[in-house]
Amino acid sequence: MTMSSNHTNLRDIWYTMIGIPGLEYAHIWLSIPICSMYIVALAGNTLLIFLISTDHSLHEPMYLFLSMLALADIILSTVTTPKVLAIFWFRAGGISFASCVAQMFFLHFMFVTESAILLAMAFDRYVAICFPLRYTTILTPSVIGRMGLASVTRSFLICFPLVFLVYRLTYCGRNIIRHSYCEHMGIARLACDNIKVNIYYGMTVPLFSIGLDIVLIIISYTLILHSVFRIPSRDARLKALGTCGSHVCVILLFYTPSLFTFFAHRFGGHSIPRHMHILFANLNVVVPPTLNPIIYGVKTKQIQERIFQMFSFSKAYF
Repeated sequence: MTMSSNHTNLRDIWYTMIGIPGLEYAHIWLSIPICSMYIVALAGNTLLIFLISTDHSLHEPMYLFLSMLALADIILSTVTTPKVLAIFWFRAGGISFASCVAQMFFLHFMFVTESAILLAMAFDRYVAICFPLRYTTILTPSVIGRMGLASVTRSFLICFPLVFLVYRLTYCGRNIIRHSYCEHMGIARLACDNIKVNIYYGMTVPLFSIGLDIVLIIISYTLILHSVFRIPSRDARLKALGTCGSHVCVILLFYTPSLFTFFAHRFGGHSIPRHMHILFANLNVVVPPTLNPIIYGVKTKQIQERIFQMFSFSKAYF
């Protein structure tokens, strides 16, 4: 048996994630806010999906896109958080290579999908404000369905090559993952091979896809602002801008920490401690899913009214 085949076989050993290096003593304390946010994220986004799916008055393009975002948030947080909590509570960091790659794929896949959904929601606001009379004829249910399918397809085509990129590498037995979940470069750095292709693909393709989404969102809101400031009535301008408030908050909440994590991880060097990188990465997959339903619940009158109706009915029933 050759050395190469020996190394290849070592890929299938058991791997161990150690959580947040340097903060092992604080794992139990860190688990409290992370677990609390995860529960709120599951409850809040599930409630949003339930309200939108059961109330026909919410079967409008804006709310259909919101339900897609809520589903993406549930999956994104669930891909990582249960395993993170298992590491923090029980030191259960063991994971097979196949499971680690699966977690990596779904993590990156859902991140790119959520970015595409935010772009679709920006287009929704652009059509609603710039072409209000044609809003429902442009964004029909079939068009919305095709946009959702396109988002998923694009994300799959971008992220599936990552699976081949990590499986093609030769592994020599290093099995300690200094993180609390599996991500592309964390797996690639365990290999003995040259990982330049992984580095280049991991930096350029996702960055350009996410970067394109950001540019198109900025263009959408530039056109929205141009249209809004041509409205003569001040109240009408404020009302139009108010419909975008929730979406802008969600955009900032999603992209700001994500871009900070991306650039700090690759260009921060030793100026930012490793445990801060990993702690921020953990918060990045649980904080936005937690706050998104709260933001829309606070800022969207129709959702507020539906929640009040539901709880009023429950109170009267019991």
